[in-house]
Amino acid sequence: MWNDFKAFVMRGNVMDLAVGVIIGAAFGSVVKSLVDDVLMPPLGLATGGVDFSDKFLLLKEGATAPGPYATVAAAKEAGAVTLNYGLFLNNIIAFLIVALAIFMLVRAVNRLYRKPAEPTPDTKPCPYCTMSISLQASRCPHCTSEVGRAIAAPA
Repeated sequence: MWNDFKAFVMRGNVMDLAVGVIIGAAFGSVVKSLVDDVLMPPLGLATGGVDFSDKFLLLKEGATAPGPYATVAAAKEAGAVTLNYGLFLNNIIAFLIVALAIFMLVRAVNRLYRKPAEPTPDTKPCPYCTMSISLQASRCPHCTSEVGRAIAAPA
């Protein structure tokens, strides 16, 4: 059993997956820092510091203190039942910002990779049998037709 487990763990795709998870976690912290430290401060200034985190709908007053409650924390402390749509909106906005940041980062990384040059063709189709033959061939190895010079295909 130990040998089977060792063989399973040492397979290439398992190791690739482990490396991917580790790199993904590190990349996640970089993206979180990009969003929290670079994108959110100017966005907060542009929107006038709008924060939806204390927007909620009171479903049932708390047993220890009656409403109204100024914050979600105060409502929870009183034991009230709330629908926290503001926190949900904050999470949606954060997700969209993270998704945009990842998109822009991946797009920038993809621009660093250059497309390889198109390979020069070294084959051409035989005008008789349409099989691929070398550009330097004077006879087709498949149908033995002469193809050294431009010969029209038979009608």
